[in-house]
Amino acid sequence: MKAIAQRRETATPETLVDRVLCHDVRDGAGKVAVEKGARLTAKTAATLLATPWDEIHLLAMEPGDLHEEEAGRRLAAAAVGDGVTVKGYGGGQWTLAATRRGLLTIRRGPLADANALEGVSVFTLFDGQPVESGETVAKCKVTPLVIGENTIRTVETTARGAGGLVTVRGFRPATLGAVAQERLDATQRARFETALQQKAEWFGSRLLPVRFAGGAPRVIADELTALQRAGAEVLIVAGASALDPLDPVFGGLTLLGARMERHGAPAHPGSLLWLAIWEGRPVLGMPTCGMFSQATTFDLVLPRVLAGEHVDNRTIAELGHGGLLSRDVSYRFPPYRANAARGELQ
Repeated sequence: MKAIAQRRETATPETLVDRVLCHDVRDGAGKVAVEKGARLTAKTAATLLATPWDEIHLLAMEPGDLHEEEAGRRLAAAAVGDGVTVKGYGGGQWTLAATRRGLLTIRRGPLADANALEGVSVFTLFDGQPVESGETVAKCKVTPLVIGENTIRTVETTARGAGGLVTVRGFRPATLGAVAQERLDATQRARFETALQQKAEWFGSRLLPVRFAGGAPRVIADELTALQRAGAEVLIVAGASALDPLDPVFGGLTLLGARMERHGAPAHPGSLLWLAIWEGRPVLGMPTCGMFSQATTFDLVLPRVLAGEHVDNRTIAELGHGGLLSRDVSYRFPPYRANAARGELQ
């Protein structure tokens, strides 16, 4: 492209048409007559010639150049991956939205590679964030008014190799089974069951009737076995004394031959979360503070499990970055209830 300072006295329709205007031009009343970024047509060129000005700045596009709107359209199309669509254009930006409820996945390396190219901007929500269908997950724009097509082609190649820069992995319907300590009174049991049921339903999953047990490792082992036979694909244990290695829950897991993957999480609230693996099934130890309604580490890990991610010690270890789970980071939790803070239940 070539930058041109066009003086009024030498301006003609021929010198204006197909040029890109670098700034707004206003009429005698101060109203914008032609907006910046406009690729001038015969009509807009005539409007400019009828407007008072001494000098305007234009860009002459050359072979291999793209106007920002066309370049942005291609940038947005390249950025979307599975579960994401281009929602629309406005204010110089292309909006990308989720096509389903799921877990947002950002290809962070390829995203940075794309944004390292001069004139390219793709900005997103945080990786690993649960999102709703229709929710805006990213926006794209080309910063300059004109950009080389080779730059956009590079982004297209990068994004294609990554399967898109932004994807949403849908939650897979699963059957959940839960065991909670029998010492809970009737009110606590009802609250726990209601809270866990609301969570399961938001993910499109099914919760088996909660079992309340305790007292001996064999009892816990038998309850977990019964849930497994009833079809539970994900098992949840609540109310165990996580700091007591002799708690019956851990004895029960030992009897079953389960492997403890991680005991404790580098985050708060919910630092006493634990994860075991039994016959390929995850067994999540829910921290006591998360049994009723408070969003904790459990609400960060469960979405990953239900999105089909492999969750292990490393996954939980990485919760340390951003592990101060204050109200300011509520966006990281599932929006279980409409018109309420994310992570909040009734």
